[in-house]
Amino acid sequence: MNRTTPVIPAEDIQRQKEYCAELRSLNAQRPAPPRAYVDTYGCQQNEADSELIRGMLADMGYEITGTDQGADVIVINTCAIREHAEQRVFGNVGALVHGKRKKPDQVICLCGCMAQEAHVADRLRQSYRHVDLVFGPQQLWRFPEFLRRVLLRRGRVFETAPVDGAIAEGLPVYRSGRLKAWVSIMYGCNNFCSYCIVPYTRGRERSREPEIILKELKELAEQGYKDITLLGQNVNSYGKDLEGGWDFPRLLEEAAGIPGDFLLRFMTSHPKDATEKLFDVMARCEKAAPVIHLPFQSGNTRVLTAMNRRYTREQYLEKVAALRARIPDVVLTSDVIVGFPGETTPEFEDTLSLIEAVRFDALFTFIYSPRKGTPAAEMDDPMSKEEKSANFDRLVAAQNRISLEKHQAYIGTVQRCLIDGLGEDPRHGLTARTAGGRLVHLDGDPSLIGRFADIRITDCSTWALFGELDAEPS
Repeated sequence: MNRTTPVIPAEDIQRQKEYCAELRSLNAQRPAPPRAYVDTYGCQQNEADSELIRGMLADMGYEITGTDQGADVIVINTCAIREHAEQRVFGNVGALVHGKRKKPDQVICLCGCMAQEAHVADRLRQSYRHVDLVFGPQQLWRFPEFLRRVLLRRGRVFETAPVDGAIAEGLPVYRSGRLKAWVSIMYGCNNFCSYCIVPYTRGRERSREPEIILKELKELAEQGYKDITLLGQNVNSYGKDLEGGWDFPRLLEEAAGIPGDFLLRFMTSHPKDATEKLFDVMARCEKAAPVIHLPFQSGNTRVLTAMNRRYTREQYLEKVAALRARIPDVVLTSDVIVGFPGETTPEFEDTLSLIEAVRFDALFTFIYSPRKGTPAAEMDDPMSKEEKSANFDRLVAAQNRISLEKHQAYIGTVQRCLIDGLGEDPRHGLTARTAGGRLVHLDGDPSLIGRFADIRITDCSTWALFGELDAEPS
């Protein structure tokens, strides 16, 4: 298949595998297997990236552990989407200095979106001398090479220079469970929303080959995975760098045709590219979960224009109407930013009225966080923090009311759910998810984990449903 995005040559990937083998041989000479810990911040794409990092570490002979205590290698996979996330990372990375004093040979790595920000890399270089390795998302496939340099040369390694994005295939994956899987179908973003740093840290959009994706999905289905999420910064842009007529609706439909009892989810969708063709595929494919995350960010068209979102309030509402015409019970979630630079309280009222009109099942709500290097960071921002916080509280209160009302409508219904884990409340020993992704607490034997079951919903809260088994699980 012809494409405009380059693919990392197979020989370069093979070289990384050779580095893994070299380090595995060295680690085998230790009295006990060395341990590695990977800590992940941010989005599902970061979770998927961390699975690749763990896969490479496992290939190097490291035992993957769930704590940094006593770890020989610590990898912090970071998020740059908001200032709060960055400050958490700096605080936690700073605290690692104490462990390194006790274990001087410990290697501390920082990767992900923060690493690709020049001011962050400079701060790490100058003020966090205990950090040994820093690299950005586009260089993730070279992790074995970088770690080898740190271990054998005993020097710090910073690989944060801007590079063009490419596709790296053939990397090992270490998945954290046997029920749910992330599958990246593309990387990067071309949208350049004025508040967002992602296009600058993750590079331009690039799609994986459909045959490779479908092969991976088939293998996951054969291995018994029940809940698979297709990932991209904007999945609806999939295929634009490929020839052969591939787009996201076609990929989703092909994936839904793979044999097996599993559900397909995807995120994230940009409203400007969410088409009726996609909604049609979702409606007719049984394996396509009836849920979509469709960030609207603001209910006011002037603010949307300032955000460079490239759709209007009216166009967003038309998309929702077209979706619900095909899937009336679709679960709809979204993101919203409160206090974007220049937003007035009357413009915020448009956001409130939009959530009342749409009635989302859930919202991810944020107060605007300036990101250095983005256009919005240079915009006038006259609204006080107190006003923004007051508006934010009003938004959360309105959405909590709507979420509770939406959940109350489930009471008395029977939902086919995937029982996916142990509950923390002894009264409800298990957790499950509806096809639409709603959390359900129920009682039952742990042997049911990993099975689909019909669950009768008996009660709810704002954030979860409660139920009981209605039939023998499958």
